[in-house]
Amino acid sequence: MTTLTGKKVAILVAEGFEQVELTDPRKALDAAGAQTRIVSNAKGEVQGWKHFDKADKFKVDVPLERADANEFDALLLPGGVANPDQLRADPKAVHFVRAFFDAGKPVAAICHGPWTLIEAGAVKGRTITSWPSLKTDLSNAGAKWVDQEVVDDDGLVTSRKPADIPAFNRKMLELFAKGTEPQRASRHHQRTGAPAHVSH
Repeated sequence: MTTLTGKKVAILVAEGFEQVELTDPRKALDAAGAQTRIVSNAKGEVQGWKHFDKADKFKVDVPLERADANEFDALLLPGGVANPDQLRADPKAVHFVRAFFDAGKPVAAICHGPWTLIEAGAVKGRTITSWPSLKTDLSNAGAKWVDQEVVDDDGLVTSRKPADIPAFNRKMLELFAKGTEPQRASRHHQRTGAPAHVSH
């Protein structure tokens, strides 16, 4: 079994995330020994949804304004329509996500989660899957979109929907166990044409 003992994983969400896309992967991460922390721009608690209905509220472990990507080993981005749409409009969230790619840290995003990756400049030159309605947005941002239950592309795992969660979890655990790869960061900068820099 994959072990993630000692690894800290940030789960970035805003109001309206798809609840099962947080709870199921979090359960898998916790079972593998990871320390998971919900990072959010919501105050105190953040609201989960089940499709179009409100579901449970979750305690925010780290307020987004205080979140530092240097303190985490990996990033999980659940989906739900409202959640990534808010995150991609929040400069702090975009900066937080970009910092993981700049450092070569592993990232997993499911369903509508990759929307935020576009804003973070992280999809160009990558093969990615997502909820089908994101296909045009991801293609326009320079990604190669594919209809598969899970895709692992150089430190980024993506899946389409809740039904893909078992495959998503397996790949996510494998990737997070490998950890940070500095070469991954330089490949990211080559793909995007962004200057390589180390965040302090």
